[in-house]
Amino acid sequence: MKKLVYISAFSLLLFSCGEKKLNVDEVVESNDITKIREAREKVHADYEALAAQLAKIDAAIDSLDPNRSRILVKTIAVKDTTFTHFIEIQGNVDTKQNILIYPEFSGILQQLNVKAGQRVSKGQVLARIDDGGVSAQVAQAQAQLDLAQTTFDRQKRLWDQKIGSEIQYLQAKTSLESQQKVVAQLQSQLNKTVVRAPFSGTIDEVMTEKGKVVSPGQELFRIVNLGDMYVSATVPETYLSQIKLGAPVEVRLNAIGKTYKGKVRQIGNYINPNNRTFGIEVALPNPENLLRPNQVAVLKIEDYKTDKALLLPENIIQQKAGGRLVVYTVDKSDKDEVKAVEQEVKTGYTSDGYVEIKSGITTGEEIITDGAKSIKDGSTVEIIK
Repeated sequence: MKKLVYISAFSLLLFSCGEKKLNVDEVVESNDITKIREAREKVHADYEALAAQLAKIDAAIDSLDPNRSRILVKTIAVKDTTFTHFIEIQGNVDTKQNILIYPEFSGILQQLNVKAGQRVSKGQVLARIDDGGVSAQVAQAQAQLDLAQTTFDRQKRLWDQKIGSEIQYLQAKTSLESQQKVVAQLQSQLNKTVVRAPFSGTIDEVMTEKGKVVSPGQELFRIVNLGDMYVSATVPETYLSQIKLGAPVEVRLNAIGKTYKGKVRQIGNYINPNNRTFGIEVALPNPENLLRPNQVAVLKIEDYKTDKALLLPENIIQQKAGGRLVVYTVDKSDKDEVKAVEQEVKTGYTSDGYVEIKSGITTGEEIITDGAKSIKDGSTVEIIK
């Protein structure tokens, strides 16, 4: 409205300045620079005089109209509400059963019984390696063991009957035990020619071919079990006292657009001196078999929850000199006008744009939201809906 008055007054000045009527169009069309400059100075002087008069009129209106000086605000009534705070960190999906299988024996790969993507059971034979004659040695040693066993049995019966010498009995016993060790050692070597699945899972990758010469240290298969998945993450040591075993965790995998519920199942006992962090593990269900080792996950770990929190929008809390944090409540004790009251508050956790208020306000108080930046303690306000 004030701008409209100024525009109207200025338009009037263009056509009436003092007692002499001024025609701006004629002055401009005259192309007389002196007249144009004189007209400009006169219009400018009269405009400033009129603006000063308008300022006096506005001041008089402000002093006489009680509604003119009220600041329009909106308020909210604070109430107890449930508040949960989360620590948000990044982690990696993993499984304890994700390993590479290596041969324990050198030789030609005679059998290759599986292919990539195949499900296998614990103990299932995945491949066989040529034993290089070890099986024949086992057979020969077993025959010798059978003979040693027969000899010992005879000597033992004689010894039990007090027939024969003790030395013959002891020699037979020693020979038997020695041959048993030979057979066990050779059998152990023979067992290494058979490659078995260490646990049930899926053959994720086959790195060799039938007929190739393999040796210890050479990768044969990768086997993965997706039934026992978890997320590992490193957490800053400042959160050590806040993370507890069994704490609920939301695990978000943006790559597949899924969120899973898990729990903290392990907390590390070692602080990494390089980055001041400790490790945690979060057990993770995998009902749809969509989880894979090394997927990136975002963890929201619940570290604080209360059913009686007073929450305020973060943007209405103002910081004053000395680091004081304040909000403004309303005082309706005077029926004719409402006053803003500055209240110093102590804050707690912040989450999703809201701040927990630990002290300074109570349940049911009206807190100024919109317009809070324009007021001060004692300002007269008008609450709008």
